[in-house]
Amino acid sequence: MSAAPATEIPEFAPSDLFRILADETRLRAVVLMHAEGELCVCELTFAIGVSQPKMSRHLGVLRDAGLVRDRRQGTWIHYRIAPDLPAWGGPILESVCASVAHDDPFLDDRKRLAVMPDRPAERCTT
Repeated sequence: MSAAPATEIPEFAPSDLFRILADETRLRAVVLMHAEGELCVCELTFAIGVSQPKMSRHLGVLRDAGLVRDRRQGTWIHYRIAPDLPAWGGPILESVCASVAHDDPFLDDRKRLAVMPDRPAERCTT
């Protein structure tokens, strides 16, 4: 699977999407971004409780697959769900996120994020 340019709709098969989301860290990151919108790497790391290198590696997989987009703002890199998913991908992602959002560990991730001190979103405008 190669990285898709930002202006092009990513081309991947349903099996690619499920393979990517089969990893718990990536699934938790996607569910959290779906619920919260754009998040900084440090917010995802704090909420999910993994190291920054591990989170960055997983976000790279999501970005290279075309599932998320990133942008740099100062020292922070922010990630969000790609707005141009294939027509079949959006409903699948929506359904998966809605079905697990109120379960552990996904609900716990949102609770931890809510109490994160000194969040980048509070220090900079997006």
